[in-house]
Amino acid sequence: MAKGGQTEPGAPGQPPRAPSPQGSDAVRAAWARKDAGDVAGARKDAERILAGTPSPEDRERAEDLLRATATPRALYGYALLGAVILAVLLGLALTRYS
Repeated sequence: MAKGGQTEPGAPGQPPRAPSPQGSDAVRAAWARKDAGDVAGARKDAERILAGTPSPEDRERAEDLLRATATPRALYGYALLGAVILAVLLGLALTRYS
């Protein structure tokens, strides 16, 4: 039951629930860690699965997990832009008050 005006996932107008991951217990445990919020641990589990000799289905699910938890490239661009703006402002402040 949804609380505080929230709608349940899968309700009309809401995105459907993600399908439960298939595969071995290790793959399902890695996806469960991701769903619980431990993205770094889930990525380590997926890399550990891929380092072994997984079945084709486990390999596909582990690669899907790595893709789902990858940092978007645009985020690095915004971080670089913020660093450049900070450097420019710091340079202007140093030239003004020195």
